[in-house]
Amino acid sequence: MFESMYSNIGRPSIPPESFLKATLLMALFSVHSDRMFCDQLDYNLLFRWFLDMDMTEDAFHPTTFTKNRERLMDHDVAREFFALVVGQAKAAGLMSNEHFSVDGTLIEAWASLKSFKPKDEPAEETRPVDDAKNPTVDFHGEKRGNDTHESMTDPEARLARKGNGKEAKLSYAQHVLMENRNGLIVDMCITHAHGRAEVEAAYMMLERDEPTRGRRTVAADKGYDTRDFFEGCRKIGVTPHVAMNTGRSGGSAIDGRTSRHEGYMTSQRFRKRIEEVFGWEKTVANFRKTRFRGKQRNEMASLLIGAAYNLLRLAKLMLPIA
Repeated sequence: MFESMYSNIGRPSIPPESFLKATLLMALFSVHSDRMFCDQLDYNLLFRWFLDMDMTEDAFHPTTFTKNRERLMDHDVAREFFALVVGQAKAAGLMSNEHFSVDGTLIEAWASLKSFKPKDEPAEETRPVDDAKNPTVDFHGEKRGNDTHESMTDPEARLARKGNGKEAKLSYAQHVLMENRNGLIVDMCITHAHGRAEVEAAYMMLERDEPTRGRRTVAADKGYDTRDFFEGCRKIGVTPHVAMNTGRSGGSAIDGRTSRHEGYMTSQRFRKRIEEVFGWEKTVANFRKTRFRGKQRNEMASLLIGAAYNLLRLAKLMLPIA
C-alpha cells in the first residue's frame, strides 16, 4: 500500500538527450509551446520515433521542461551542443574560416509595457476588485527610460526599437556571426538591448572565434561603421568590410584602401544572407517573441534554435548530388 502511494509522487524526469531532441523538434516543426508539444506527443508517431519512445510510453509532462532547462543551463549544455554542430560542419569542409558576416536583431521579451514601471515605485498592495487581472495603466505623457524604469515581469528586458519611427518594445538583442561560404551560423549570443550592443557583441564573437594564419574579413551593415569597431577588428587581425555610412558625422570609417577591392563588394553581397537566419527563426522557430524570461534562458533558447538551423542547412548541403 505504501509503495503504491509513494510511487505516484512526482513526475518522471526527461533524459537530457531527449530534451535536446524535443527542442529541435519544436523549432523545426513550429511548435509554439511545451504544452502543445506534449499534447502532440500523444499522437505524433514521427516525434515518438525521433525520441526513441515506444507506442505505449507516456508523453512528457510540460512542467518537467522547466526543471530540465534549469539543469542544462547550469552546465551550459546548449553552448556545447551548438559547438558540436559547428564542429561537424567544419569537419565536413562546409564552413569558411576567413570570411564572415555579422548582424543583430531584437527579440521581443515576454513582458508587456504595462509592467515597465519606475524602479523606486513601491509595489501595489491592493488592486480594484473589478480590475485585478488586467489593470488599466495610463503612461501617456510620462517619460520612461531604462535608467529609471524596469519591467516587473522580466527585469532584464530593455525598452528598445529598431529605428526611427518604430515603436519601442521590451526586448533582448540577438547577435549572429555567419560564415559566408554556405550561410552557416558560427556563433550567436543574447545581450541586453542598448545602443552599442551590436558593436560590442560582434567584437566579442570575432575575438573568441578560432584565429587563422590568414587575415579574416567581416561584413556588416552601416550600423557597425564606427571607429571603435574598426580599431578593435584590426587588433585581432580582422578586416572590417562594413557598409559605408556617409550620413554619419565625421564621415565613414571606411576608406578607399578597403572599398576599392573586389573582396569588399563580394562581402557586401554575401552578408545579406544573414537575414535568412533571422527570417527562419522568427517564422518557423517562433522566436520573434520569446516565451522565456531572463537573459540566460533566452540565450539557451537562441543557441538551440541556431543549432537546429545549422542542422537543417547541413542536411541540404550534405545530400548526394544526383
